[in-house]
Amino acid sequence: MTAQIWTSLLALAGVALGGGLTAFSQRAVQRSAERAEERRLATATGEARRAEQLQAVKDFLVCVQEAERRAYSRPENWGDDETWYKATSDAMTALWIAERHLALLCDPLLHAPTQAYARALNQAVWREIGDTEVNEHVDPHKTAFMTAARASLYAAGVGGDTGAGRRPVRP
Repeated sequence: MTAQIWTSLLALAGVALGGGLTAFSQRAVQRSAERAEERRLATATGEARRAEQLQAVKDFLVCVQEAERRAYSRPENWGDDETWYKATSDAMTALWIAERHLALLCDPLLHAPTQAYARALNQAVWREIGDTEVNEHVDPHKTAFMTAARASLYAAGVGGDTGAGRRPVRP
């Protein structure tokens, strides 16, 4: 009879131990799955953020090109050309909106070069640069912006996380 009690107790202990180990392993698997999901979500969020930053830089560059075209095509008596004035005002408004968009989305270190470049273009478009040629006035700001944009996008990991095949950019 005592053997039967011991057998039953050992069987019960085995069931309890097996149940405890099963619960422990299920909890470990669940935590591992949660961590994997968090990593996946963080990666997806990072990818979306990088894509958004890259698109903001592209949009700014499109606006920059239009502003440069406007600066080079400015008529001598621009007050007489309402069509040029309207198109240029629209282009400059788009440029300033794109500049603010970059300030919101990208690295704060990109803000100053972006603003300086936009101001230089604004001065070139409205001929607040005196006798200086448009490209002479704008090119240093363009170079500073492009260097800062490359550094910002590189830091954000745009183009891949390994950096393989890319030159390091120093701001």
